[in-house]
Amino acid sequence: MSQVSMFSSGQEFANLLVSSDLLHHSWFTISDLRSQSYLNNPILFKVYPYHSNGAIVAFVSSPTCNLQKEMVSSEELEGTQSPFEFISTKLNPHFSVNKAAITLFASLLNELSALKEKLANASPLIITGVSLGGSVASLFTLWLLKDNSKRPTCITFGSPLLGDSGLQQAISERPSWNSSFLHVVSNQDPIPRSLISPTNVFAGSIPQSCIYNPFGMFLLCSDSDCSCFEEPESVLDIMMEMNLNSQHQDNCFLPFNYEQVLERLKHKIIFKGASQLFHFSVDQLQTGIDLQLEAIGIGGQTSNMNPLRTKVKKRVEESFAKKRSVIDPGKKLNKMKEAMAWLEWYMKVTLNEGGYVDSYKCSDFRSRDAVKSRQEIVKHQRVLNKYWKTKVAEVEEMPQSEKAAFRTRWLYAGTNYRRMVEPLDIAEYYMKSGNIDYVNLGRSEHYKKLEEWRKEDNPSGSGNDRRKPVCLTEDSCFWAYVEEAIINSKRLREGSLEEKENAREYLVNFGEYVINMIRSYSVSSEIFHPHSSFMKWWKDYRQDILSCLSNLPLAFYMENGEYQSYA
Repeated sequence: MSQVSMFSSGQEFANLLVSSDLLHHSWFTISDLRSQSYLNNPILFKVYPYHSNGAIVAFVSSPTCNLQKEMVSSEELEGTQSPFEFISTKLNPHFSVNKAAITLFASLLNELSALKEKLANASPLIITGVSLGGSVASLFTLWLLKDNSKRPTCITFGSPLLGDSGLQQAISERPSWNSSFLHVVSNQDPIPRSLISPTNVFAGSIPQSCIYNPFGMFLLCSDSDCSCFEEPESVLDIMMEMNLNSQHQDNCFLPFNYEQVLERLKHKIIFKGASQLFHFSVDQLQTGIDLQLEAIGIGGQTSNMNPLRTKVKKRVEESFAKKRSVIDPGKKLNKMKEAMAWLEWYMKVTLNEGGYVDSYKCSDFRSRDAVKSRQEIVKHQRVLNKYWKTKVAEVEEMPQSEKAAFRTRWLYAGTNYRRMVEPLDIAEYYMKSGNIDYVNLGRSEHYKKLEEWRKEDNPSGSGNDRRKPVCLTEDSCFWAYVEEAIINSKRLREGSLEEKENAREYLVNFGEYVINMIRSYSVSSEIFHPHSSFMKWWKDYRQDILSCLSNLPLAFYMENGEYQSYA
């Protein structure tokens, strides 16, 4: 029996679509819509019910539509009503799309805006189209993907490539977007490869004139079999070869009927390709590639196929190497939790030594075990900092809508990390002679971002009804303000008149800040440990401090010993 080879990480997705009859349902809606009169409309769309609460939105373009290679850049789209500015990212700020496709989409913009609202609760939501209608379906899907609450699936039949490498890379930055697209392509249909330059694919790298680039997954079909590819370069290589071998040349773009292709798919067995290829030998990998190329009619034993086989094999190996190197984000987060557990342990064992921050500062003057413990903590501190700096940088490259999704999944862990680890960074900063003003001069940008996102996520603050102190001081810069209080207390005692005046102002503000933190139970009780930096500051500079704060609540609080019941 024949096989459908799923040679990509999208195996499960393609597997599901082939086995669920969703491809057939999608093609049925297209066939039905095609049978209706266009009435001089270049593009038609219609919503079809699917299951109890789902919908299929089908797009078909008029046979009179001209498919041209001209593209429109994202800069040109900025001055129009096009809603696709969100596709741009910091890494890929520029992209271009096919002019004919964007023009057809723009002609439906008002109707699609209303439809977008109506589809808010549709599940599942399938967007489908054929030929240029498939390009419009892809654009509509991208627009829906802007809203993270919508996860449509886009299935196109015989759709030409939509945009350039900028579009492809911007979409690939969001893996969940890329996996939302499945493009069904027959080797007998010239339209999908019509925008690919007919250049000799074996003459080296893909030519610069090939400005169109694929995204999503491609189910490439011949009269006998199908193969699924996800790597963009492999798709482009194979489609160029299909273009060279095709008997349908020039611009004879008659509508292709995919019904027979889908009928053949009903009788196929899904080959478990990608998930098992990690265990394949080189020969088995090459055999798998050969089988796939033969399945879509461009294989065989002819010697001139060797360059394509080699190129596709290289693309696949590179793709698998990347996938091997990428650990699941959840697993990474679990490893970070392990590192955090080490810090929690350190907090507990140093509780009687003034707290973990002061123990971290003074461990060089303690026992060998204390030094060894600090070295272990420093190692985990470095691992955590590297992880979260990378994570924050990745999120900064995302569009605003995806940052919101990040907050839901990661911000709680990021906040705990910031509150636990930044005090250690502060301790390190002030251990270096001459360092001052950590908040403005020494603080890492990733801490600032995590704090900013936390405030945006919880603008009114939290803990207003709290009756016990927090385990982790909420303001991760608290110990930096304590260090600055120590510096300013020295200036108040020994500095010039100007320095004394500035120091007095700082200490008044610091006193108000601390008492507000105490009243809201937003600081850990460790600040009142006899050996903590805060208590040392109060004891060493008590008289100087009282000269500034004598009429302020913090002075009364400390002088009356109220801090002793802070628990």
